[in-house]
Amino acid sequence: MKILIVEDEPKSLKLAHLVLSSDGNEVSQADAVIQAMEEITRSEPEVILLDLHMPSPDGLALARALKSDPARQHIAIVAVTSYPETYTREEALAAGCDAYIVKPIDTRLLATQMAAALEKKK
Repeated sequence: MKILIVEDEPKSLKLAHLVLSSDGNEVSQADAVIQAMEEITRSEPEVILLDLHMPSPDGLALARALKSDPARQHIAIVAVTSYPETYTREEALAAGCDAYIVKPIDTRLLATQMAAALEKKK
């Protein structure tokens, strides 16, 4: 899978990158929404692991932008958050996310969750 990780917390970014790349995926990363848009154009990911709690604009804004763009609405989005009381599952799904994970991420399940989100889009 071609995966883009959008995460502004360095330790979380490093862990997700390590887990997903060691599973044989092609992984790119961005630590801000603006950088993510550039990386999406460059790498054309199949799945995005998207932290919702990001500096402005937040991850929900990115999800909405991707889902409103016919050229990019095929990309599966897995939302991840440490703040489920602020960024709810319902809000994430309404914004266009295909799956929702609350941190801490279970690294044993992450690759499977990413694959399931991609399969759901097909």
